[in-house]
Amino acid sequence: MRADRQEQDLKFTRRALIMSGLGGIAFTGLAGRLYALQVLENERYRLLSEDNQFNYYLLPPSRGRILDRFGVPIAENRDSYRALLVPEQAGDLEAALDRLAQYMPLSDYTRTRILRTARQQERFRAITIEDDLDWQTFSAINMNAPDLAGITPDVGEVRAYPYGAAFAHVVGYVQAPNDEDILNNPREAERLLRHPGFRIGKTGVESAREMDLRGSAGALKTEVNARGRVIRELPDQSEPPQAGQDVVMTLDADIQRFAHERLGQESASAVVMDVNTGELIALVSTPSFDPNLFVGGISVRDYAALRENDHNPLFHKSIQGTYPPGSTFKAVVAAAALEHGLVDPSETIRCTGSTRLGPREFHCWRRQGHGPVNLHEAVKTSCDIFFYEMADRLGIDRLYDMAVRFGVGQEFDIGISGVRSGLMPNPAWLRGRYDEPWTTGHTYNAGIGQGAVSMSPLQLAVMTARVASGRAVEPTLYRNALARPAEHIGLSEESLARVRAGLRGVVHEPGGTSYSLGGLGIEGVEMAGKTGTAQVYSITAEERASGVRSQEDLPWRLRDHGLFMCYAPADRPKYACVVVVEHGGGSSAATRPARDILRRVVARDPSSRPGVFADLSASQRGGA
Repeated sequence: MRADRQEQDLKFTRRALIMSGLGGIAFTGLAGRLYALQVLENERYRLLSEDNQFNYYLLPPSRGRILDRFGVPIAENRDSYRALLVPEQAGDLEAALDRLAQYMPLSDYTRTRILRTARQQERFRAITIEDDLDWQTFSAINMNAPDLAGITPDVGEVRAYPYGAAFAHVVGYVQAPNDEDILNNPREAERLLRHPGFRIGKTGVESAREMDLRGSAGALKTEVNARGRVIRELPDQSEPPQAGQDVVMTLDADIQRFAHERLGQESASAVVMDVNTGELIALVSTPSFDPNLFVGGISVRDYAALRENDHNPLFHKSIQGTYPPGSTFKAVVAAAALEHGLVDPSETIRCTGSTRLGPREFHCWRRQGHGPVNLHEAVKTSCDIFFYEMADRLGIDRLYDMAVRFGVGQEFDIGISGVRSGLMPNPAWLRGRYDEPWTTGHTYNAGIGQGAVSMSPLQLAVMTARVASGRAVEPTLYRNALARPAEHIGLSEESLARVRAGLRGVVHEPGGTSYSLGGLGIEGVEMAGKTGTAQVYSITAEERASGVRSQEDLPWRLRDHGLFMCYAPADRPKYACVVVVEHGGGSSAATRPARDILRRVVARDPSSRPGVFADLSASQRGGA
């Protein structure tokens, strides 16, 4: 018995030691874990605890403004009352929208959009129910917020374009980013781009200068209770957003608006440029559209109306449209002939109304002919026969080289997308495009700005500015105080002076193709210019026999384009203006609008008028 008892005591002692050991190990492990949690990982869990107590709300930045050359806003921001919905806080979305419908109307389209968006994105992301609420509706939602779980009234910013259609093509517009926009942006920008109401530039300056205009987001720290309701905001511990930069353009809002109104609903474009600096004063395409419609999302009906309009209101004609320059190109041909010594200014060529080249007859626009004309008279009266001869003497290679000097066929980077280069053809181009040899007939056509020669209104303005200034100015759309003067174009002043004299004669001498304009109408200021007609369709002999004898007898789309390039003052050029009227029926459709726009520019700038510049202080000089 005694031996059995001793053995039992021994077993109990072993078990007690084992249990004590295991308990000691467990206690040591627990103490170690407590030490790790309370000491080693204290900072981590303190931050997690704070995350349970505090929330951070993204603060979108104010978008930078777009200003004209004088600081006038042409794209700005305004307050917008709106209602947001957070699906995970709203519960039954249909029921939540039914409750909201008691205080604001909700269309079937709006309901469908909200429910579709809620299915497609994370439930914690807010959805914009409606933007631009009136004060009465916004107040009603605020007053009844306790009964509208998941629905939050909010004050945001919305983009506004005070000049509407006048700047639509060049400034562009903003819209909510789509999935492709989000993928094309840095990963860290995703939260900002998904923020309700946030907009990015889609076209024009808004798109080209997006990163400058956007700014950077901030974060608002708030204290919340266990249910997630905000108890208080902690601005001292928040990071404010950084507003986007303002972008200052070279455009003059007054001139841009006037040019837009002057062209009206014509399918047309206008470009105004400083001939010495290349600064663009106006860049207009008509008809246009209201960019404010795109900010909140344009309706299908409104967009279809724009797409179906045969005058192409969505098309930026001043930089994307290309047209045969017609007789405006004769200024380049005259400069080339003079510079290469291929014509004496006193030499005359007889224009009988046509000239024969092999089996083909080339006509002058004046069918009865101009009689004997020298270079000055040829530029003034736009004699085609004279310029056929000049083109033939030059040959296409020399004519091509001179055209390039004047900017023909060059693509100018003005800081927005869509600028087209036009075309100055040569034998290499013709072989590559059509596998055909170059002929004298092609040279004749190029000599009067027809055939394959094509230029945008912007290129025509550059060509005009280079004729007027003698410098290789390039267009610019943004103010740059450090811009350097352009290099000289490389032509003798004598050649340029003779071309300019002919262009002045177009407007101010009897027989000039724009003599009926009567000039600018500003005392002491003369203008120079050149008309141009780009043929779209040639009336056949059969059509003439049937009574189709003029442009007015043709359908609108078959009528010739009208062009006019001009600059002023003629004796000390400062501003160039180009107007192109699509299917205007000839140059007369463009001459008066161009004259009126240029007159407005000169009248707005006192330094353009004689006897005034000397009286201006240095701070006043610089013009429009």
